[in-house]
Amino acid sequence: MVSTDALAAFAVFADHMNFTRAAAALHISQPALHVKITKLAATVGRPLYRRNGRTLTLTPEGEAVARFARDLDKRMSAFLDEVRATEQVRPLTLAAGEGAYLYLLGDAIRTFRPLKLVNRDSTRMLAAVRTGRADLGVGVLEAVPDDVTAVLLASYPQTLVLPATHPLAEHAELTVRDLNGVSLVLPPVNRPHRKTVERALRAAEVDWALAIEAEGWPLTLHFVTLGVGLSVVNGCVRPPAGFTSRPITDLPRVPYHAVHLPTRTDDARLADLLAAVRVSVELG
Repeated sequence: MVSTDALAAFAVFADHMNFTRAAAALHISQPALHVKITKLAATVGRPLYRRNGRTLTLTPEGEAVARFARDLDKRMSAFLDEVRATEQVRPLTLAAGEGAYLYLLGDAIRTFRPLKLVNRDSTRMLAAVRTGRADLGVGVLEAVPDDVTAVLLASYPQTLVLPATHPLAEHAELTVRDLNGVSLVLPPVNRPHRKTVERALRAAEVDWALAIEAEGWPLTLHFVTLGVGLSVVNGCVRPPAGFTSRPITDLPRVPYHAVHLPTRTDDARLADLLAAVRVSVELG
């Protein structure tokens, strides 16, 4: 028999993927949470998470259990509303990364209600959708997984952000070879964007320098405005005043997708949110 208490605890653990934070959110001890999840895994007959060093990730079975737990919670809430003769509209949850929130989703956030927002990079956004933590996710996906439904929202070129007075700004388009001798502000080495840019620079045998590593577009642009270096960003990122951007034609385009579970295809409210997101992206 599956314990509903254990299911609820596991849903919280799946939100945090950290025993310390999950136990604190549940107001129980870490050992007590370990026991709940261990017993739940024994009942299911499959491991629910795996450990890689200090990082915890859900197994496919763990994602399914978390999704079931959240669905059960939603059904229970709907049942109680029916019994109490109350009608409440549950907020939909949108998961997206910093860039999408800053440059693409503003209009959807202003107009769609009720809406709950969670900030997740593409990997964690997919996990949030798979486990039912998010109703809809938006992010950059180079390849679309088979277990979600994806809608292409837009595809942007990668662009070089530079002062409007820079010699390279005289060109309407650039190639990777035009970056020869340039100092670049880039993400840390383990980030996909950094890997893509460095791979292209090596292939073109470009002589370049790393000015500084920066996390997130706002800090990256801040360093560019200070004259620390130039930067390659997604085409949806708007350059600050006094700066401009030029597309780099031989770098791969950046595809933004909206994703949801296939079981939600006929959900009218989710369709309304997706429509609001598409309009927001079109407005840019």
